[in-house]
Amino acid sequence: MFSQATKYAIKSVIYIWTQSMEDKKVGAKEIGTEIDAPEAFTAKILQTLVKAKIIGSQKGPNGGFYTDESHTKVTLKDVVRAIEGDELFAGCSLGLPKCSEKNPCPLHFEVVAVRKQIDHMLTSKSIKLLAVEVIKGTSRLSDLKLL
Repeated sequence: MFSQATKYAIKSVIYIWTQSMEDKKVGAKEIGTEIDAPEAFTAKILQTLVKAKIIGSQKGPNGGFYTDESHTKVTLKDVVRAIEGDELFAGCSLGLPKCSEKNPCPLHFEVVAVRKQIDHMLTSKSIKLLAVEVIKGTSRLSDLKLL
């Protein structure tokens, strides 16, 4: 459903939250290792996330990537939008320029229903809450070595 970049972005933000809750900042190399992603690709994704204000970064000897209270309302939808844009959430699934409620393509109403479900899934929990679930062990990401 998501691109590889988006999968890495989601895992990265969850991992950063788990570390930030312990007052730790983490570097791109550590994040890449923990989510089993190439370091250079991870670094590029992280910069996109910083630019979108999904995470923060600090340079210097005690620097790294982090999350704080200003990031508590960030959802999966915010991460997906930062990496992939709005294509998943808007536009005609068949690429018709004038598809609408009044002029629907053959898939219009089915796609609208699916998009509502996807939107709910992507906005019902904050990334911070997902990280708490990983820390507690009530959910897990097999690529994260937190458990």
